[in-house]
Amino acid sequence: MSQSDRFVPRVRLVDVARAAGVSKTTVSAALNGTGRLPAATREHVRQVARRLGYRPNATARLLRTGHARLLGLVAREYVETPWVYAELAYFGQLVIATTRAALAHGYGVVLLPTSGPDDCWLDMPLDGVFVVDPVAGDPMVGDFLAAGVPVVSDRRALAAVADGSRQELGRWVDFDHGDAARGVLDHLEAAGAERIAVVAGATTACFHQESVQAYRDWCAERGRSPLVSYLSGPGVRRALGAVEELLDDPVPPDALFVLVEANPPLLLDAIQRRGLSVPDDLLLVCTTEDPAARYTKPPISTLGFLPGETAETAVELLVDCVEDREGDRGRLFTADFQARASSAGLRRRPGRAPHRTS
Repeated sequence: MSQSDRFVPRVRLVDVARAAGVSKTTVSAALNGTGRLPAATREHVRQVARRLGYRPNATARLLRTGHARLLGLVAREYVETPWVYAELAYFGQLVIATTRAALAHGYGVVLLPTSGPDDCWLDMPLDGVFVVDPVAGDPMVGDFLAAGVPVVSDRRALAAVADGSRQELGRWVDFDHGDAARGVLDHLEAAGAERIAVVAGATTACFHQESVQAYRDWCAERGRSPLVSYLSGPGVRRALGAVEELLDDPVPPDALFVLVEANPPLLLDAIQRRGLSVPDDLLLVCTTEDPAARYTKPPISTLGFLPGETAETAVELLVDCVEDREGDRGRLFTADFQARASSAGLRRRPGRAPHRTS
């Protein structure tokens, strides 16, 4: 069979109108949900369109309505190197929740790259964009707003581009990251920890900067020396390496607060391979949405940032802005701390002295 024999001509609007015995205007109204048509007529036209295999022309729809019915989603940690953020539990759940919420509003979702040539994302026909964990002064947020594309991000990112950009197109979802970190630190202190170490990302994303600063301030208030291990890039392997580095310290910590995504079973294995027991020798809290944390032995305490709720709200804020509806400017959420056996309390072994700082 030749290439020409395999070619199937595109079904046009006029073809549907002819087969349905109605005008092109009636077909357009029936398929777009507009106009005042009898329900029977609208359903008849749609059945004919399905039978013929009619598909609307996306370019024509964009020119006619000004909307592609597409929302963008991007995570902006570690923007120097492209990485697949959906592989990590938090971002994976965020992608699913954003897609589900967008579909409920009749929109699709496009996952944008973490990095790329300047302004490459502006060529995409997006109606709005959800920018997660923007870096300080994030250019993507400013570029989209300047181009007239609504953006949902955090408050710091929107405040940084308020001068001259189209601020009315900005919406926010956010957490008090410092308050959330302090809650975990207070919990670990109450459980007997005296030398708490933190694993964080070497990124200017608001979450990491505010959480680490809260930890440093918390230590300073108590006369303790902070102990932070930074990841140079994303990934479970790097997270495990940072934990192992802390545990190999001549004066190792008696509690770990892991701010980066790490596979819970692998993390426990790395700790146990060094002869340490959780929580007898080491208290552990992880920032993760990985459900495995509930089923490890012992179950791991987690700090969560509600990917489902924040994604649903972000989509609602974007759609309200795109469709010119009155709505909230933003919403502040409270992090979800689940205390489990991994941080229940130290039971120091005989002969193992508590770690003290100068």
